Amino acid sequence: MAVTQIRHHGAANGVTGSCHELVVGFSNETNHYLIDCGLFQGAETAHRDPEDMLAIDFPVEPLQALLVTHCHIDHVGRIPYLLAAGFKGPIYCSVATAQLLPEVIEDALKVAGLKGKQISTAIMRRLRQQIVAVEYNQWLDLPMVSSRKSKQHIRARFQVAGHILGSAFIEFDVKEANENERIIFSGDLGACYTPLLPAPKPPYRCDQLVIESTYGDKNHQGRKKRRKVLGGLLRRCIDDRGIVLIPAFSIGRTQELLYEIEEILHRLNNKEKLSAAEKILNQVDVIVDSPLAAKFTDDYRSLKQCWDKEAHQKLKQGRHPLSFEQLTTIDSHQQHLDVMNYLQRNQGKVPAIIIAASGMCSGGRIVNYIKRFIQLPTTDILFVGYQARGTLGRLIQQYGPAHGYVHVDGQKLTINADVHTISGYSAHADQHDLIRFIKRMQVRPKRVVIVHGDNDAKEALKGKILEFLPECDVVVGQQYEHSSL
Repeated sequence: MAVTQIRHHGAANGVTGSCHELVVGFSNETNHYLIDCGLFQGAETAHRDPEDMLAIDFPVEPLQALLVTHCHIDHVGRIPYLLAAGFKGPIYCSVATAQLLPEVIEDALKVAGLKGKQISTAIMRRLRQQIVAVEYNQWLDLPMVSSRKSKQHIRARFQVAGHILGSAFIEFDVKEANENERIIFSGDLGACYTPLLPAPKPPYRCDQLVIESTYGDKNHQGRKKRRKVLGGLLRRCIDDRGIVLIPAFSIGRTQELLYEIEEILHRLNNKEKLSAAEKILNQVDVIVDSPLAAKFTDDYRSLKQCWDKEAHQKLKQGRHPLSFEQLTTIDSHQQHLDVMNYLQRNQGKVPAIIIAASGMCSGGRIVNYIKRFIQLPTTDILFVGYQARGTLGRLIQQYGPAHGYVHVDGQKLTINADVHTISGYSAHADQHDLIRFIKRMQVRPKRVVIVHGDNDAKEALKGKILEFLPECDVVVGQQYEHSSL
């Protein structure tokens, strides 16, 4: 039987930098496959040289393919450096991810200051050449070094993960003679009943499972409840005619928020009597201030075949969940400045809901809004997703309720804004969803490796898994020591 080994080159000691290697040995021949190649963020970059955070510190030559679960930057951000290190193999991903990935990487290169440089152009050309789009639920024969292919195979297939558009968990099927092993990498699993996207369907069989644990110790609010909370919170936030700042990732979270806000406004339009706050909300400007988010929203619209049944039903009713009357998108930097100046001049007069990247306030236009408006008591900051340790978002979340302060670009700013959190809008599965994913497998894993989470989340998830799989070998993934190569 083939011998398999899983090496973790990221997301073993935290929640960013996802990068895992599956090593499959047949007799004297070894096959290597990389699953994701993400960027480290937040506290995981503290006290470390920025170049070390980007470095590919494992051998590239043995890699026969890269398989991408989805195109969030903490899963794909180091791909340019992987290519620069000499990786020339295929990059397999779902059809939707194949459309989105070049846009994500091109933006990342611009942020890194490589815009217009020869290296950036070369990387983008190679990336597009190496991407191979794969339909969901289709087995793919992976390249192998083995000369005994009639008796051996290594296959993979992408299955809907429900995290963002195009996201997938990946099944590997490793066969030698009459024996085979099924190994699954969860990537980031989506929460059940996520807006727009179908929920992940657990696989029939799994022998080894590598599973994320971002919310391994928490459970989200139900979707109906969190939508009600969001609507009520937005009404209260704009009652003083101030602005609501919502940090959100350009892909996934932004589109889900637009979908839910459209639903809230649609219900108000069909309500006979509105309160004063509801009347304001019904006329408020919803502004997406992110060129990348606007582009991804267009991609979401063009990939309607990936939407769930509820979203398609709205389309049949003539509604446009990602394009409604009160929605405005901001593209150029000058427009961005004009919007901020306008809102500042009309502070307390013109309410607005601003959705801008990045989701953890670690960069992007949301930082400019925070610097300009965080000290105003008519401002509300609403977090709807996970905030990693060490990020500006986590610091605002931590010190905001007591009206403490944060440092932004060297400025000490008092948090006079009200700070709110609705965890239910995370695109990540919660503890209940993660356990459900395993329980609904017909043939459950003999070994589970827990990655992509804080220590408390990993340990909590491990305990829950052992409650119903006491004989399972449940371990917390450890960063691979490259010196052992």
